[in-house]
Amino acid sequence: MSLRRKTILVVDEDDAAREALAAPLKRDYRLLRAASGEAALALMDREDVDVVIAEVSLPGITGFELLQVVRENFPLVELVMTSGAADVDQAVQAIKLGAYHFLAKPITPDQLRTVAAHADERQELNRRVLRLEEEVDELGHRDFITGPSPALRDVLDTVQKVAKLSATVLILGESGTGKELLARHLHRWSEHPEGPFVAVNMAAIPRELVESTLFGHEKGAFTGAVQQRLGKFELAAGGTLFLDEVGDLKIDLQAKLLRAIQEGEIERVGGMRPIRTSFRLIAATNVDLAQAVKQGTFREDLYYRLNVIPVRLPPLRERIEDLPVLIDFFIRRYNARFKKQVAGMAASTMKMLSHYWWPGNIRELENLVERLVATAPHDWITDEDLPFEFHAAELDRTASDTSLLDRALTTFERNFIVRALERSGWNVSQTARYLGVPLSTMKFKMERLEIRELAKKLRGN
Repeated sequence: MSLRRKTILVVDEDDAAREALAAPLKRDYRLLRAASGEAALALMDREDVDVVIAEVSLPGITGFELLQVVRENFPLVELVMTSGAADVDQAVQAIKLGAYHFLAKPITPDQLRTVAAHADERQELNRRVLRLEEEVDELGHRDFITGPSPALRDVLDTVQKVAKLSATVLILGESGTGKELLARHLHRWSEHPEGPFVAVNMAAIPRELVESTLFGHEKGAFTGAVQQRLGKFELAAGGTLFLDEVGDLKIDLQAKLLRAIQEGEIERVGGMRPIRTSFRLIAATNVDLAQAVKQGTFREDLYYRLNVIPVRLPPLRERIEDLPVLIDFFIRRYNARFKKQVAGMAASTMKMLSHYWWPGNIRELENLVERLVATAPHDWITDEDLPFEFHAAELDRTASDTSLLDRALTTFERNFIVRALERSGWNVSQTARYLGVPLSTMKFKMERLEIRELAKKLRGN
């Protein structure tokens, strides 16, 4: 249930009729009122309206014309049309134009509340469908991003060789390196890309629910099991099952996973018979499974079953050559999401990021670029847009032949000149006059501070 109280707009020329329609709904909804279609549209521009109840006969634009305008400009708003006459032709026209319901006056309070509730439910359902479509669309665009680094090329060469095989793949890598995206990439190039891709994050499932989540359960298998539930293994039949953070699987469940891999069958919790299932298994972990075997927390036989084709995803610091490709990709993604027009990132800023350790890997980089694009006040992201920790890391890294103060002053000078150039439309002569320095001094500083190439790009040269 939504936490926001839903809003209904009642549109009727007659004051008494408006109040008669509004009165039965006051307890459950936030009510707005308008005496004409024009007033209703003006209200809808300012207010978040969920349902409109409008009379067919309105002064100015008619109820049907209002219906058409709302359908075109407010597609998630549901409309209920009312009329003083039980006219079948009017009802048919209203439904054809996209109204949810047509009510002939007089309208009883119960009838009005029922129709309003159903219109509200349909509006909420449409919102949910839209959210799901956006989530699916977002997921579909979260491709595995490639780059020129040799470390990543080695990974992709291996993936290309094994993608169409049914062999189990074990993806190793630190958190945030894109293990699930690589698994989806493998699935898209598998023998059955049209099959389901079922992802399970073992670390995100409460330990007491892991078994029923993976293997399913029968009705009555335990308290709360009010109906039969299929597990992820069955849902992945004919496609790919991706077990992320498989190293977190409890030792007693590792035997069941081993049987599912070896025999191709599982048993639901509370079930009495084995169920055959066939899927391509991809597992991933950020822990050292070989070490876990030595410590007795991971079964050795399961480890060898999973480690058929190991693929190690390098951390971002080992594929830093891919940084410009990744940054460009994320800038374009968040430009589209936030309706921004960030052109790119300055070379010095890119260089500063290339020196960073990236403990959170690509996930950390994406979060940073999302923040920078969302808050960027200019067309280009420059050094001063970066959070303080990146400046601190860069100053610590810089050779000690200059003082910390000198390095900080140089950073400030560069950013100050970049902002002055932006203010002057990247006209160097005009910027020199604005700053009160000779043109030759301005050009020297731009060369020394590595600003000249950025200026050329932004002038379109």
